[in-house]
Amino acid sequence: MSQRIGVVGSNMVDLISYIDRMPRAGETLAAPSFSMGHGGKGANQAVAAAKLGAEVLMVSRVGEDLFGEGTLRNLGELGIDTRHVRTVPGQQSGVAPIFVEPSGENRILIIKGANEHLLPADVDEAAADLRQCGLILLQLEVPLETVYHTIAWAAREGIEVLLNPAPAVPDLDVSRILAASFLVPNQTELAILTGMPADTPEQAEAAARSLVTRGLKTVIVTLGAEGALLVSDGPAVHVPSLRVQPHDTTGAGDAFIGAFAQHYVRSRDVAAAMAWGASYAADAITRPGTQKAFADLTAFRRFREARGLS
Repeated sequence: MSQRIGVVGSNMVDLISYIDRMPRAGETLAAPSFSMGHGGKGANQAVAAAKLGAEVLMVSRVGEDLFGEGTLRNLGELGIDTRHVRTVPGQQSGVAPIFVEPSGENRILIIKGANEHLLPADVDEAAADLRQCGLILLQLEVPLETVYHTIAWAAREGIEVLLNPAPAVPDLDVSRILAASFLVPNQTELAILTGMPADTPEQAEAAARSLVTRGLKTVIVTLGAEGALLVSDGPAVHVPSLRVQPHDTTGAGDAFIGAFAQHYVRSRDVAAAMAWGASYAADAITRPGTQKAFADLTAFRRFREARGLS
């Protein structure tokens, strides 16, 4: 299995407001602070994996604007292969207004912009380079047809796929994602996909099991502070997280997936990769922002060693 990771997905610019509370309808509130950063689920996952030392190829679309130029520059500086990150003439880059409360919880809006223009033909154009990857990461901030097309193409090529169904859409056609090796939703996304409650680990297991019954190979549910849950055709496996004081939970799921991918392509050990991803996400939420909160391998190893982990 190649240790190269392909990411067919989105990029955004995060517009982050740190607030005391959300305003009521018609109300104006002053907020303590604001910051901008590079984001988007696809780019976040690519950056997390790259910062941990993985070789990463990105297939994405940016707008014809300053945000697009900045995204390309940022990905390149982090060592990500951007040959298939192209500018869409006349389109704006995707943006994500994010509102972070004092607890670290967040509320996010996304405007997809150029991400809507990542098409199946663009995946075909990148096929020769994607064939060199051992795992392809997908999310739902790009057109569903592109997601379905990539999964089908990868299945024909014998390449494993991890689909992060975020943001969740109830019209996702499960029959067209069955070839994915991993489906990785959070509890909210799992509930939307299945129509079942997923608030507790027990409920999440039952909802994930319903997807396995429908033909999905492996469902990994991220449980926030409770870690992650692995559900396949055998007994469920719960991987705990590390207890930390959260500062900003934005991008925690992307940190988990990028770190999981980086570990999995080296080890092929799913449970160990989940534990690695859970601790990487725990570290990330102790700092503000998304990509800028992701540690490099040296800093992450220090974080783990300080907690008695190898």
